[in-house]
Amino acid sequence: MSANIAEMEKRRAQAMLGGGQKRIDAQHAKGRLTARERLSILLDEGSFEEIDMYVEHNCTDFGMEEQKIPGDGVVTGSGTINGRLVYVFSQDFTVFGGSLSERFAQKMCKVMDMAMKVGAPVIGLNDSGGARIQEGVASLGGYAEVFQRNVLASGVVPQISVIMGPCAGGAVYSPAMTDFIFMVKDSSYMFVTGPDVVKTVTNEVVTQEELGGAVTHTTKSGVADNAFENDIEALLAVRDFFDLLPENNRSGVPERPTDDPWDRIEPSLDTLIPASATVPYDIKELITKVVDEGDFFELQPGYAGNIVIGFGRIEGRTVGIVANQPLVLAGVLDINSSKKAGRFVRFCDAFDIPIITFVDVPGFLPGTAQEYNGIIKHGAKLLFAYAEATVPKITVITRKAYGGAYDVMASKHLRGDLNYAWPTAEIAVMGAKGAVEIIFRSDIGDPEKIAERTKEYEDRFANPFVAASKGFIDEVIHPHSTRRRIALGLRKLRNKQLENPWKKHDNIPL
Repeated sequence: MSANIAEMEKRRAQAMLGGGQKRIDAQHAKGRLTARERLSILLDEGSFEEIDMYVEHNCTDFGMEEQKIPGDGVVTGSGTINGRLVYVFSQDFTVFGGSLSERFAQKMCKVMDMAMKVGAPVIGLNDSGGARIQEGVASLGGYAEVFQRNVLASGVVPQISVIMGPCAGGAVYSPAMTDFIFMVKDSSYMFVTGPDVVKTVTNEVVTQEELGGAVTHTTKSGVADNAFENDIEALLAVRDFFDLLPENNRSGVPERPTDDPWDRIEPSLDTLIPASATVPYDIKELITKVVDEGDFFELQPGYAGNIVIGFGRIEGRTVGIVANQPLVLAGVLDINSSKKAGRFVRFCDAFDIPIITFVDVPGFLPGTAQEYNGIIKHGAKLLFAYAEATVPKITVITRKAYGGAYDVMASKHLRGDLNYAWPTAEIAVMGAKGAVEIIFRSDIGDPEKIAERTKEYEDRFANPFVAASKGFIDEVIHPHSTRRRIALGLRKLRNKQLENPWKKHDNIPL
């Protein structure tokens, strides 16, 4: 018996070493942790239970039968984060550059299948050179098996991808189909084709970082949600973020104790809106003063800054927050902000997370660039997402809500449950100046008349009471009582029942 145990310990030690000490040292020299070190930071101490530690590849071409390493380049299993179950895979760059083989893919698929069976989230730590070339189509088939599971798990269990090294070619499409992507600055990158291929095909000279680095994907493409300074910072952020997510689409939102009173009054919100309609203010000030303990986890802060999305808590329970940001492009809706917020709203709806919407929107961004690139269809994504959402929806209009953008931003007409307005809210087809120039076109040459007509229009529409008189606004509230109103609303809506007509699936404008 002792000989058997000794053999097991020997094999386990061999598997733990991955590609060997030399390659581990090379990984550390790049400022990156190894696959197992990453899991030790991500998961609660002592909670990781590994599976398939001894799996080896089955390739016999190009001398591969003589190069077998236990685990075959990916560490898989389950553990807990703050006591909650999670399934994980961590790709090991020290073994064949983290390249994906048929068996490697089978290991990933096994944990994803288990996560689906028991209703637990999946976190993937990606650090891979792509498909293992020696295996040819078998490795490509492995990727497709993973992709299929990403799609089946979508909307059933949360999926988080952390890009911690290279992620190229087919490898990028699995993270792209997960719910959230986090990256590490100057250490991770994602692209379909690398700089060498780009230079050959298009003659563009570009570095890996410029083409697909963390800053590129969190500011230009919107592919990734957040970028962090190093592996440790990224993994600790994922732990915090994980606490906000439900375990699956049936479990309900997580809840944690809070000492922040639900009816806390914030007098400073009464003066948040500047006297002049053209002066911006920071909507994040409102968000942090409304959520528990000012704790707001913002997603995609560097991309489409004219809209803010992220998670917070009210009375200890997770809420999703969408808010127009007057500091950037006056909070206007454009292609990027519509896509950014639309996908977030759909995630919240899939996982039964209530949506709080703060509205200060002057309309959709005009111009040929927006029209030629499809603002009609992209803007419709956000409209579609809000309209199909059946979760509790509470909307607060703080200042402007003009035109079609008023409709889009979780209006009463899109089945908003509770729609509030501050006294400073203006709900109209457009701003007074533009409206007057259209209605009273014949008076344009008379500045006095135009000024008189503008004041008349402002008196009539530059307030929330016309919309309130039609029942489109449920109540005009004091800004200082916003948190209290939202907390009470969420309590009332906790058992909300609303179903869309039966369908196989919808056909969102893509």
